[in-house]
Amino acid sequence: MSLLPTVHDLRSQAALLCQRPYGVIVIEDGYLQGIQLRPWPKIIAASDVWGLGGWLSGRTSGNYCRLYYNQPCRHRRFLALKYIISGYGATFRTFRSALIILDEIARLKRTDAIVAEVRNLRISDRLLARWGWESHMPTSRRRHFIKRFYGSYPDPQAAWALMSGPRP
Repeated sequence: MSLLPTVHDLRSQAALLCQRPYGVIVIEDGYLQGIQLRPWPKIIAASDVWGLGGWLSGRTSGNYCRLYYNQPCRHRRFLALKYIISGYGATFRTFRSALIILDEIARLKRTDAIVAEVRNLRISDRLLARWGWESHMPTSRRRHFIKRFYGSYPDPQAAWALMSGPRP
């Protein structure tokens, strides 16, 4: 098996997806291009260390979104949305598609919840609430959110429909 396999079909490659705790969801033009499974977690971005923002992250003008997620070793029933990189031309649909695929990964892995720290102030609490997220750790100065499932997952048809799009 490859060190960095890519999942293109959530139905036929579900077993492989469930085995690996770390991955990157790659969405282009609103459709799933693949889920790159990683042997290590996404902890921090080089641009965060050097304070260079988007300059070092390699952001371009395309309509793409890469969502990094981890399944913590000590908390296998949770997924952590760690980082999102999008192109300057990324649409709302492309961003939303990445979150729909993350929900499907949570369903396949039978996780109880997804947790995230939302730093972008343009993503409102109201929008997150509409998508099923709720404030977590409200006493923290940071914006922590959680999306709880506990056996009740979104319909997988929405995620499966995103697999039928064009691939480069």
